[in-house]
Amino acid sequence: MKRLIGLLLAAVFLCGCTAGDAKMEKALALRGRLQRQSVSFDAEIVADYGDKTYTFSMDCRSAATGELKFAVMKPQTIEGITGTVAGGTGKLTFDDKVLAFDILADGLISPVSGPWVMMQTLRGGYLTACGQDAQGLRLSLDDSYAEKPLHLEIWLDENDLPKYCEIFWNGRRLLSMNVSSFTFV
Repeated sequence: MKRLIGLLLAAVFLCGCTAGDAKMEKALALRGRLQRQSVSFDAEIVADYGDKTYTFSMDCRSAATGELKFAVMKPQTIEGITGTVAGGTGKLTFDDKVLAFDILADGLISPVSGPWVMMQTLRGGYLTACGQDAQGLRLSLDDSYAEKPLHLEIWLDENDLPKYCEIFWNGRRLLSMNVSSFTFV
């Protein structure tokens, strides 16, 4: 009887691990692909700094090396501003006109750097949890930036590609991003 119960418990645990492993395998497959291939996507970013909220739409191209090129699409007042965020350092460079944001604006992660932070963390952050909820496959990732804790919650669509991201830095949610047209190039 004890052996039968032991076998049943082992079967239950193994079945549970297999389902969890399949989700983790999807997350790791996405990471591997991002480390080998470039991507393009659109990002609608909402930055909530408590006293002010900013909304941007950007067209983004991220190389497998980590470099991210962007073009601001909205708001219309800054439409067409382009720049690059360097892969390893996160150094922000604008092409012609400069926005008042640097990678760290007033000690906080800037909205224009949100897509780069998401891509860097997907490529190399610590994957702490992976599970399914009503919005899809949800990844929880931890990293750091400027020696402060960085936490991302990223939801994947039915094709296991990013569709929504929340960026928490130093214990506070700063940025949220709707991601669309995510494609490997």
